Amino acid sequence: MEESQIVKQRRAKAEELEKNGVQLYPNDCNETVHGAAVSLQEIIDRYGTLDAQQLQAAAPSLRVIGRIMAIRSFGKAAFVQIQDSFTRLQLYIAKDKLGEETYNLFKKLDIGDILEARGPLFRTKTNELTLEAQYIRLITKSLLPLPEKFHGLKDKETRYRQRYLDMIMNKEVRDTFRMRSMIISLIRRYLTDHGFLEVETPMMQSIVGGATAKPFVTHHNALGLDLYLRIAPELYLKRLLVGGFERVFELNRNFRNEGISLQHNPEFTMVEFYQAYATYEDMMNLTEDLFCFIAKELFGREDVEYQGNVISLKKPWRRLTVNESLVEIGGVPKHELKDRDALSARLKGLGVPVKGDELAGKLLTKLFDELVEPRLIQPTFITQYPTDISPLARRNVQNPDVTDRFELFITGREIANAFSELNDPRDQYRRFAEQIAHRGDDEEIPPELDEDYVRALEFGMPPAAGEGIGIDRLVMLFTDSASIRDVILFPQLKPEVKRPESDPEHENVE
Repeated sequence: MEESQIVKQRRAKAEELEKNGVQLYPNDCNETVHGAAVSLQEIIDRYGTLDAQQLQAAAPSLRVIGRIMAIRSFGKAAFVQIQDSFTRLQLYIAKDKLGEETYNLFKKLDIGDILEARGPLFRTKTNELTLEAQYIRLITKSLLPLPEKFHGLKDKETRYRQRYLDMIMNKEVRDTFRMRSMIISLIRRYLTDHGFLEVETPMMQSIVGGATAKPFVTHHNALGLDLYLRIAPELYLKRLLVGGFERVFELNRNFRNEGISLQHNPEFTMVEFYQAYATYEDMMNLTEDLFCFIAKELFGREDVEYQGNVISLKKPWRRLTVNESLVEIGGVPKHELKDRDALSARLKGLGVPVKGDELAGKLLTKLFDELVEPRLIQPTFITQYPTDISPLARRNVQNPDVTDRFELFITGREIANAFSELNDPRDQYRRFAEQIAHRGDDEEIPPELDEDYVRALEFGMPPAAGEGIGIDRLVMLFTDSASIRDVILFPQLKPEVKRPESDPEHENVE
């Protein structure tokens, strides 16, 4: 593929530098040899409020490392913007300070190169905090050009496919993933502070269980066995309750071989936690408390702004049953809720395909997805899901047709799912069998009853409640991100289409 002129020029500069004895990729920039480099944010925090005289009195000579993001050259001097993972700082690079040889080296550097500089801080005539470079060194040579300054990197697919470039060019992207890391750390801290033990359970499982979804299939050569990437860790975590751990959680990946959208990625992160001697109502209280804790730690308040809406996380949150929500929000007449024909007709009228043999609970939840879910902007717990679609949840004592279960909705999407756990092995066996009997003939994965899980229940699992929270959607909420791809570092994409040989290389970023 023919290289563009800009790339050719950069490669020629790199070759010339190497011929002159300059290392393009030195590996001795560690602090043991050269002293600690100071982060640019630390410089701003420590010295950003000092005036010119105070800076001169402090006379700190600092070592900094950053990527060159802009150069303004004035012949024998230049102002350079460098960037590290947190922020930017201006350097003043002058021939009379560096000497002719080093200054000539600087003139061969490009935007995108990583540079080391040392020197004192001062204020320019426009009062900008600046480091006067008395020493510079090339740390890493960039052979490809960054996107042009004013147009930036705007193509969504390029941003997701070349996330490294996206993070170089967009500080808000780096901030989003820094925020994601903070949110995960806060969840871990909250759960461990409340007595939960973090554990790890198998990613590859011989039986699909814990949720209803299409799995990814793999094969274990040594065992000669097909395995499935887990769709949920639930059944293993509840085995731990049987084993004597009364509060456990796992924060890890799940995999579902389903569609990709603004809200779905086939590989996603969840936290699941289980507590013995608790009910789904305890989980609701814990969830309210956890979300408020995260908001206060991040923002110092109990509300967040999401896509133009102020979301109040102040307790208590609204609580409605599935039926109540269909009547109050969906506008479905109460008498239709137990009429299969009426439910089917209403779904068909909305353009939702109906096979005709769906369980009644499936019809209700399909209708809920269409009429109610998009309207649940403020935090809302939806409770009492039908038993026939909740095979792992405990039946409600007063009404065995529904379960002690809730799903949490915020900003029109599901964030969490929880229930009081079914611990009667006889009922669990019947529910598994009924679930298998109602699975369609077109299922790609043959249904299999998890007899070992039933056996574990027969040894006795204490009454308990558990919950799963989607981390990616939670991060979307707290970072005001419209798409799940914006909060996943490397979202799944189709393979990159190769460009025709006549196209210039890397045209999309020049």
